[in-house]
Amino acid sequence: MSFAVSSRIVIFLFLTFVSQASYGATVLVLGDSLSAGYGLPTGSGWVSLLKTRLDAAGSDATVVNASISGETTAGGRRRIEALLDRHHPRVVIIELGANDGLRGMHIPVIRENLSAIVEACEKSGAKTLLVGMRIPPNYGRDYTEKFHALFGQISAQYKTALVPFMLAGFAEDRSLFQEDGVHPTSKAQPLILGNIYPQLKPLL
Repeated sequence: MSFAVSSRIVIFLFLTFVSQASYGATVLVLGDSLSAGYGLPTGSGWVSLLKTRLDAAGSDATVVNASISGETTAGGRRRIEALLDRHHPRVVIIELGANDGLRGMHIPVIRENLSAIVEACEKSGAKTLLVGMRIPPNYGRDYTEKFHALFGQISAQYKTALVPFMLAGFAEDRSLFQEDGVHPTSKAQPLILGNIYPQLKPLL
């Protein structure tokens, strides 16, 4: 086989690999009601908007929304292995912890569950994007600060991508939340995607 022919084969295989790496990836979203679209018209949640943005960018990536309203880190930990086996995602967006915080779960327990989810994703070969959250100050300064800090600590430990705060930029704007004061409205969903997409894009 001549050098020229072998070089063309190498280039072809390289381009094929790049193409497969850039397109056809599966993005798995493991979240709670903030990602499940609670109280929103169908198709208006940030996960649906993510698929629209990826399509507009020319990607044929598949977005699987495995989010469940009321989900906790313990629930996500129980489900992650089966989800990884079923969908073989390239990227897992982990948006869990808010319900744990609102229930006053012990920080070490939340940390252990999130760490186990990240480790399972790493073992499967998937990249992870950890989405941070804050809880109301009435839970006490010590608890709320430790709760928010754990997302950055886990990200640093496992070298994952991180969105420091899912609701950054509008958390104080009550007009962008539903009547319960917890779940963002459809108008806020593009803002959530705006916080998440810049950290997700390099992973694809």
